[in-house]
Amino acid sequence: MGLRIHFVVDPQGWFCMGLIIFVWLFNTLFIPKVILFPHYEEGHLSVVPVMCYYVLALFCIVSLLRASVTDPGRLPESPKIPIAERDFWELCNKCNMMRPKRSHHCSRCGHCVRRMDHHCPWINNCVGEDNHWLFLQLCFYTELLSSYTLFLDFCHCYYFEPLKKVNWDLFVFRHELALTRISTFMGLIMLVGISGLFYTQLIGICNDTTSIEKLANCCEEVSRPRKPWQQSFSEVFGTRWKILWFIPFRQRRPLRVPYHFANHV
Repeated sequence: MGLRIHFVVDPQGWFCMGLIIFVWLFNTLFIPKVILFPHYEEGHLSVVPVMCYYVLALFCIVSLLRASVTDPGRLPESPKIPIAERDFWELCNKCNMMRPKRSHHCSRCGHCVRRMDHHCPWINNCVGEDNHWLFLQLCFYTELLSSYTLFLDFCHCYYFEPLKKVNWDLFVFRHELALTRISTFMGLIMLVGISGLFYTQLIGICNDTTSIEKLANCCEEVSRPRKPWQQSFSEVFGTRWKILWFIPFRQRRPLRVPYHFANHV
C-alpha cells in the first residue's frame, strides 16, 4: 500500500492541531534548554536522558503529522466490488455509494471511511482503517512524553542539585519558575486528556469495536466471532511483529483475514 496524502480543509481542525503543535514545540524547546542541557553540562545527568527525550519528541511529532495527512481509508467514488465480497457491502444512505460494512460516513469530511472510529479535530482527520495505528502511536508517545516532561519538571524543582553556571540574562532563566509551571500545567492537561482516550481506544480494539459502533450500540456479542486481542491489534497495525507496532517510520500493509472476522454482519 503506497502513501496516500489526505488533507482536510477545516479551520477548527487547524486550530486544534495548532494547539497540539504549540505544546510540543514549547516543551521540546524549554525542557532541553532549561533542564536537560544545563544539568548535563554540570554532570548531574548523563547523555541518555537527553537522547530519550528527543527520541520521544521525534516519535510523537512524526505520528501526529502522519496521522493527520494519511488517508484514513476514504472510499473511491466508483469502487470495484468483487463478486465474492458483494454480501459484505452496503449502500450509504447519505452519499448513495456502496461501501464495505463497518464503514461510516463522516459528515465533516463529506465521504465514507472504511472502519471509521471517529473524526478527531486534534489531528484534523478521521481515524479509520489506514491511520488508526498512527493515532494509537500518537496517544502512546504523547503519554510517554507528557509523563517524562512532568518527571523532569519535578526533578528540576525538588531533586536535582542547583545549577551553578546560569546565564541570568537569558529570558528562559529569568522566568524559569513561571515557564516550569506552564510546562507542568500543559503536561498534566495532555496526560489526563490522552489517558482516557488511549484507554478507550485499547478497550475498543480488544473488543473489536469502533467508537461509532459503541455509540450506535450495533455491536452485540452475537454479531461476529470474538477474536484474540493479538489478532485485533495485528489487523490495526498491519503486522504481527509486535516490535513494529511502535515504529511510525513505516508503511502499513493490511493483513489478509477471513471475512467472517473482518466484517460486521
